[in-house]
Amino acid sequence: MAAANDVYQSARLAAGYAFHRPPVHPHIIAKLRERLQLTEPLPRALDIGCGAGLSTAALEPLAKTVVGLEPIATMLAHHKAVSTQAHFVVAKAEQLPFAAQSFDLLTAAGALNYADLERFFPEAVRVLTATGVLAIYDFSEGKRLRNDRRLEAWYDAFKQRYPSPPGYALPIRELNYERYGLRLSGYEELEVAVPMTHESYVRYALSETSVELALANGAAETDIRAWCSETLADIFDESQRDVLFDAYIAYVTREN
Repeated sequence: MAAANDVYQSARLAAGYAFHRPPVHPHIIAKLRERLQLTEPLPRALDIGCGAGLSTAALEPLAKTVVGLEPIATMLAHHKAVSTQAHFVVAKAEQLPFAAQSFDLLTAAGALNYADLERFFPEAVRVLTATGVLAIYDFSEGKRLRNDRRLEAWYDAFKQRYPSPPGYALPIRELNYERYGLRLSGYEELEVAVPMTHESYVRYALSETSVELALANGAAETDIRAWCSETLADIFDESQRDVLFDAYIAYVTREN
């Protein structure tokens, strides 16, 4: 059996994350910009655990210099196609290769779920400026439509066939930030609607880590694609539909 973390070494998954994930990050970053009341770009922003770089690219309107940090080099294979402005570094969240007080904003989109927080938070404190913000955010799978429960039922069946790798959950609001000289200064939830077609949703489903894990354990991609395409046909018909993602942003700042 393949280990859960091995899926991120996949070239296929890197391409899926770069080209087939729905554009949810820009909606969340727009809300972040509104919350921080930014009228001009910050000097520097760092995106922790950036994956293929979509979350980093979304940060570009918020800072003059944007850096994406990713521990698995394979995931950055398409970073030039994803972003022509941001800089990318292969490094770990627990060992940030930057000087003290280097960044005005740190973001982490579903990345701290995999980090050693006892080592990461001191590093975050070190590289943040005195007034800097650590914005931790994430969003759900796209499994809801407005006034239509069929996609939820489909997604339940999808995950029964192709279970997700274990160990992802992280109780963001329950973390002991004070231990590291930080505090949770704000938290908000939002709903993001992304128009998707039958084909774009099939591509999205195939880019899920649960599919990559199934492939690593012997499943055939053609079989998974065929099942997804056939079972989603009646839900999407020939039209574009708004797929709903439930998101949150946690704002973490220094205690003093």
